[in-house]
Amino acid sequence: MDASVDTWSYLYAHLMSLWLHRFYIYSCAAFGISIWICIQFFASKIKKQDGKAIRKPASLEVTDDVLVNGYATPKAKEIYVAGVKIFYGSQTGTAKGFAAVLAEAIIALTLPAELINMGEYDPDDCLAEETISKNVCVFLVATYTEGQPTENAAWFCKWLEEAANDFRFGKTYLKGMRYAVFGLGNSVYIDHYNTVGKNIDKWLWMLGANRVMTRAEGDCNVAKSKHGSIEADFAAWRARFLLRLQALCKGEKKSCSGNCKKGKCKSKVKQSREGSDHEQRVSEQENTEVEELFETTSEEESGAEEDGDVNSVIDVEDLGKLMGHMKKAKKEHELDERAGRMDRSFRTIGKKEESEQREMITPALRDALTKQGYRLIGSHSGVKLCRWTKSMLRGRGGCYKHTFYGIESHRCMEATPSLACANKCVFCWRHHTNPVGTEWRWKLDQPERILQEAIENHQSLIKQFRGVPGVKADRFEEAMVAKHCALSLVGEPIMYPEINRFLKLLHGHRISSFLVTNAQFPEEIRNLEPVTQLYVSVDASTKDSLKKIDRPLFKDFWQRFLDSLKALAKKQQRTVYRLTLVKAWNVDELKAYAELVSLGKPDFIEVKGVTYCGESSASNLTMANIPWHEEVVHFVQELADLLPDYEIACEHEHSNCLLIAHQKFKINGEWYTWIDYDRFQELVQNYDESGGSKTFTAADYMARTPCWAVFGSRERGFDPLDTRYQRKNKKDISGC
Repeated sequence: MDASVDTWSYLYAHLMSLWLHRFYIYSCAAFGISIWICIQFFASKIKKQDGKAIRKPASLEVTDDVLVNGYATPKAKEIYVAGVKIFYGSQTGTAKGFAAVLAEAIIALTLPAELINMGEYDPDDCLAEETISKNVCVFLVATYTEGQPTENAAWFCKWLEEAANDFRFGKTYLKGMRYAVFGLGNSVYIDHYNTVGKNIDKWLWMLGANRVMTRAEGDCNVAKSKHGSIEADFAAWRARFLLRLQALCKGEKKSCSGNCKKGKCKSKVKQSREGSDHEQRVSEQENTEVEELFETTSEEESGAEEDGDVNSVIDVEDLGKLMGHMKKAKKEHELDERAGRMDRSFRTIGKKEESEQREMITPALRDALTKQGYRLIGSHSGVKLCRWTKSMLRGRGGCYKHTFYGIESHRCMEATPSLACANKCVFCWRHHTNPVGTEWRWKLDQPERILQEAIENHQSLIKQFRGVPGVKADRFEEAMVAKHCALSLVGEPIMYPEINRFLKLLHGHRISSFLVTNAQFPEEIRNLEPVTQLYVSVDASTKDSLKKIDRPLFKDFWQRFLDSLKALAKKQQRTVYRLTLVKAWNVDELKAYAELVSLGKPDFIEVKGVTYCGESSASNLTMANIPWHEEVVHFVQELADLLPDYEIACEHEHSNCLLIAHQKFKINGEWYTWIDYDRFQELVQNYDESGGSKTFTAADYMARTPCWAVFGSRERGFDPLDTRYQRKNKKDISGC
């Protein structure tokens, strides 16, 4: 019994010792685990302060290491923008020039930029590659006449339109492609204003491409341009685009307001909640200013049924994408404020009151014209020295006006009170550097100031020839007093609202007036006070050819043209048709020209071969379009045969120009095409003093034409008192 008790006691003690041993082991393990958990917990607390992770020094920061052969290798930094491709569609070279300027700015950001002529690009083969290229595609596209794309962009636009309306491509064909559009247009053609830019933007969106910013538009019509000129519109958009591009390079998918501390955006949730209240407080005026220039396309996106059946119904799965675009457009309002700091001068113009009229000459335009030798006056006028003035100072002959009408070329001041024009003629010898518009909406300078500064600037230009070899002393002294004013420098002088006061001031200084108009302002012609000689440019004889050559801004240009000729017929003073011949463009319309002559009944018809001014992106004229003098003579002879009351009177071979005159200026077999300038000044003075009751006609101040100026003479219109100088290997840039 005692032995059995001892045995059970021993077993019990042994089991208890085993249990205690295991309990000790498990307790130690549990305690160790608890200690490890506590250490990890406090370690994570130390690594974070105020909910923000502590960053390692830049030299030690490595994200997403990859083990290669047992070594940690830093993962390559992600590239958000690989480069920018700039597509341009240009007719006159403006869009191409903008593309080059934008490319330089992008390269300055250390990003590659590629210029692409849309006429040399095959979208069928290449455009889909942009969905994976990480490039940003920029489209700078101009809208040509009737809302059509330019020649080099026609195929691209046609392909894009067909693809957007072809179900086989689908709404995700260009998904992943990023793009921005800047359209170039003219608001005069309101029905077709920037149509090409709008269409390209719409078609890309229909194919699934993503805008990086809202489409913008530049206006050639300076009267309605948001920033005063299309160049300024582009500069404002460029600053905004570069700001957006920098954000994309950092990986920002949405526009940042710029209010984050040190440029670091807050959490999206907090930002969206706080930002929603801020957006509601944005003033309607600010929204209006942005929408006028940077027009949103949400209307096109939500209601494209007018343009086709593809988007007539919006799928539910597309609704989120659509709302995203609309929110994105609202967010982009805030970018304007930041872009303004990059280009403050343009934004200052945008913030002016609507009632304040801007100056016609923008800083960029002033620089361009000054480089061309213009002396600019005030905000819309200018003066320039004609090359014939320089020629006659040296005794090398005068211009055709000297031969036809007896002006002294060295005493002629070439000026204009309005640099703006309502046409964009293909042969414009100013290469379209001047602004265009159809009505006066600029700041107005007084005619007294214009005339005073025009004379002062003209004298300053003449003084530069003091002591120049070959300049005749007597002519130099005479040239210091202007006797004639050719209002044909550039632009449309009759647009100037105070043109009649300006003409009276000219006559008050005993300066004769030669005013040239483009026949687009019939009412102004009717109201015009007497001028020494009034010109109307008749560059074509049919509606189609006039549209092709003059490229007028008015929609009713042909009726305005005809009404201007009718108004000219009622003028009592000397009137002139001015025909500029462009070979292969307007030399085969003789009968139509004869009909126009019967409509306007001009005293004279000047026919001049177009002057070649060198290559220009604003025109596609070449030397092949320049008629030889003998070709001009042949045209004039055929035209004169169709005009029973007119004959060829004078010729100036040096200018490739001839004069057809009405037979009333041929008295007793002698021509009287010259002008008695002193007599004109007496007549116009009597007219002004009588309040317009003492009228006079062209016959009252005509003078006999010298024999050397008459057509068929041996001199062929060159004054024998001068010595003809043959220019070698130099183009004729007279333009007079």
